Amino acid sequence: MTLSTLPETPGELRGLMRKGELVRPTSGMAPGHVQANLAILPRDLAFDFLLFCQRNPKPCPLLEVVEAGEVEPKQFAAGADLRYDVPLYRVYQNGEMSAEIEDLGGFWRDDLVSFLLGCSFSFETALIRAGIEMRHIKSNTNVPMFITNIQTTPAGAFSGPMVVSMRPIPRGKVVRAVQVTSRFPAVHGAPVHIGEPEAIGVADLFAPDFGDPVEIKEGEVPVFWACGVTPQSVAMSVKPPLMITHSPGYMFITDKKDEDLAVL
Repeated sequence: MTLSTLPETPGELRGLMRKGELVRPTSGMAPGHVQANLAILPRDLAFDFLLFCQRNPKPCPLLEVVEAGEVEPKQFAAGADLRYDVPLYRVYQNGEMSAEIEDLGGFWRDDLVSFLLGCSFSFETALIRAGIEMRHIKSNTNVPMFITNIQTTPAGAFSGPMVVSMRPIPRGKVVRAVQVTSRFPAVHGAPVHIGEPEAIGVADLFAPDFGDPVEIKEGEVPVFWACGVTPQSVAMSVKPPLMITHSPGYMFITDKKDEDLAVL
């Protein structure tokens, strides 16, 4: 299925994911709806991670916490099942990715606490409406993501470098992109860095740590937003016994509208 032939409602899209019929990056799906990063941890690490999110709201803007053993995010997608309604998951054990799988049926435990974090895919519709092209959507690829030298604020067991997503923006539209995304702090908000990728430890824009490279045209500036893949870089850094996440770019699509989270 191409992006243009996919259902537009979140429930229908999650239904396809649950059946294993939709395994692809979700950027551009369900325009106008909030997408979310997912992090799942054992109960004994959940408080530390909650504190980590509170101390690092740019990369880890907290949307909803689902209690231990429960699978339904009642505030953002009543009736959904976090074990099956994400197109692709990653399992990290002691800092190493041990599996990339289409459902969590074989990994689920009653002590697991789920966290939904805001995702920058959520403000892409607003950017497009403002006349700013999303290159990765147009090219049908995943957004490029980079591990930076920007350190997060530690909390308990968790610390490590921030991950950013990058979108090339025409120089004359950079200010507009900042204005548009500033309205959505619950899904990362304004950029954390503009231009000069080497200043944040990004050596090669065409070799992302996650996702796919995109063309940067003459007159465009690389603009970097904090990214909810940060917990995965943290998992690789501090090596918790278990952390389950979405695969980068393969998000949980919620029933909430982007405008529900706008502050202006």
